[in-house]
Amino acid sequence: MPEATVTEESTEAGTAQTQTATDATTGRPRRRPALSPSRAGDFKQCPLLYRFRAIDRLPERPTRAQVRGTVVHAVLERLYDLPAAQRSLEAACELVATAWEQLCAQEPELVGQLFDGPDDPELTPWLESAAPLLEAYFQLEDPRRLEPEARELLVETELESGLLLRGYIDRLDVAHTGQIRVVDYKTGAAPRPVAEARALFQMKFYALALLHLRGVVPTQLRLMYLADTESLTYEPEEAELRRFERTLDAIWQAIRTAGESGDFRPNPSKLCEWCSHKALCPAWDGTPPQYPGWLADPADVNAEESALERAG
Repeated sequence: MPEATVTEESTEAGTAQTQTATDATTGRPRRRPALSPSRAGDFKQCPLLYRFRAIDRLPERPTRAQVRGTVVHAVLERLYDLPAAQRSLEAACELVATAWEQLCAQEPELVGQLFDGPDDPELTPWLESAAPLLEAYFQLEDPRRLEPEARELLVETELESGLLLRGYIDRLDVAHTGQIRVVDYKTGAAPRPVAEARALFQMKFYALALLHLRGVVPTQLRLMYLADTESLTYEPEEAELRRFERTLDAIWQAIRTAGESGDFRPNPSKLCEWCSHKALCPAWDGTPPQYPGWLADPADVNAEESALERAG
């Protein structure tokens, strides 16, 4: 495995392996291009969607459900800043307004995108709609009995092929025995059995990154679906994760091939109904913008996943 520099990029205990290069013009460190769970999932779902998001970087208008998910994620992250005895549902609900205010400070355009200004009468009921999701969380587990090792943990590691993986783990639990559990919150409903493989793709991505970073296979991957108070747990095996590593290498090679040729083909499916770029898709009689070409600086590829995408 290539030698790596390990730096801490979380307010919690835990490390994230970072790899940088120096920009020839500015002399400042520049992050290498990487593959995230969201971008890998985009390409698997539809290569053209990957192009629109990663290369064209077309804007997408967020939905209220997406932003509410981001707020709930922020609340569950900050809930563990409180002493264990104070981690109640009431305390979590009180954190909603603060999480919303901080999100608006980071992205001031959100209020205008979602509502008719801060005085919109729909704003307060929308904020209150986070409460049932938080209540579902408390039904799934008792946060007073947990002390996570990390929250919103950036994990970044290089595979043997040179591919850099980068992603954010909602929560990392480490038992006194050393066993690791990866937890991801989803504010949507649990997937049907046929869609479970897609849901676990993200979790296997994190498990593989941790295997490279820590040399151990996580004991459990847990997805918590707050819309219907369900959870999905999975116990990965090392051989399975090694096969998954080859899958990610193949996805990245396909991305590079498409990037150099410009051949990002659409893959029509039921998911097209929720795509922000349907009007530009040739599968729906649309015309994509002129292909800008595979970027001269690969670091300009938008490999990152936003907080909205991670909220799910």
